[in-house]
Amino acid sequence: MPTVSVIIPSYNHEAFIEECIQSVLNQTFQDFEIVITDDGSIDRTVQIIESFDDPRISLFKHPVNKGACLAANNCIVNSKGKYVAMLSSDDAWYPDKLDIQVKFLDAHPNIAAVFGRVDWVDESGKLIVANCFPFMNVFNEKNKNRFEWLGYFFSKGNCLCHPSSLVRRECYTEVGLLNPAMASIPDLDFWVRICLKYDIAILDKEVIRFRRMNDESNASGNTCRTQIRSRLEYRQILNHYLRIIDPDEFLLIFPETVQYGRITAETIPYFLGRIAIDTGIDFRMVWGLDVIFGLLQKESAARALEVNCDFTYLDFIRLAAACDVFGISNILTTQFERRSSFRIFLSASKRYLTEIYLIIKGRN
Repeated sequence: MPTVSVIIPSYNHEAFIEECIQSVLNQTFQDFEIVITDDGSIDRTVQIIESFDDPRISLFKHPVNKGACLAANNCIVNSKGKYVAMLSSDDAWYPDKLDIQVKFLDAHPNIAAVFGRVDWVDESGKLIVANCFPFMNVFNEKNKNRFEWLGYFFSKGNCLCHPSSLVRRECYTEVGLLNPAMASIPDLDFWVRICLKYDIAILDKEVIRFRRMNDESNASGNTCRTQIRSRLEYRQILNHYLRIIDPDEFLLIFPETVQYGRITAETIPYFLGRIAIDTGIDFRMVWGLDVIFGLLQKESAARALEVNCDFTYLDFIRLAAACDVFGISNILTTQFERRSSFRIFLSASKRYLTEIYLIIKGRN
């Protein structure tokens, strides 16, 4: 059995797949297998993969495109290594990536997954060093314990680079595979599920050349479609936090929630809702209101909220009206401004027509 299973879901990356695979073969740590699932590529990706003559490479081919998560999951279930390393087919590792991370996990049995730092490269492979690049430091977070990570993921989002990771196989057994209904942030969904049970770590060492496409065509590219989909996926990810039932553990994740009252196992969803609302981010606020509304449908929970948090049905009604999650005030303001502008236009038009009428009448 190999120590590491390198999984590569590939799709239409004929320009990058050779460099990707070669970066694995060039690793200083050589006890690995490479499991690739091509997700219905229509370019030369498969032919390039098949040109490699190495018995450690296994290739599965989807006849049609099914989605990156299904391709990655197929790699995982058909792999055997003690550790699992995800690599996107347009990225490339530095030669000592596996060696450093295997040694770390071997020495730290309490850590479920280890990550590394990132060098961003553009479509041509050139290092991105411009200070104006908005994502330059997105993966430069400091190490945290699992409770701090959960708080960060809830309020701020993802800051871990999936292709820089090395994950213990039992994590997939314990928390499940990637969610195939997600495409923008399935890795964040996986990190939350891991941190609900295990600690993770980031090594202060660049381990990957992480590619950014010029047209933002990466799965995580900053496009309108990705932003829309990410909001839906994020709301589903927040639901994982509803599995927390220990008030002491909850306070380790969200110590600031003491301002809202005494926390009990039954009322934890209320405190989650208040934190989500406090972020001021539309989709989090909607989720928070939905969670509190659902909790109030249980009479026992409603009584507990009144006793422990001084929060009643009327308080929720006022809170819901104060959270303008759908931007109604902006819509009404815009409508008022348009009506006012139209009235001014009509008034000006009337004066103008009157002046013309008087001029014409005077000439006659």
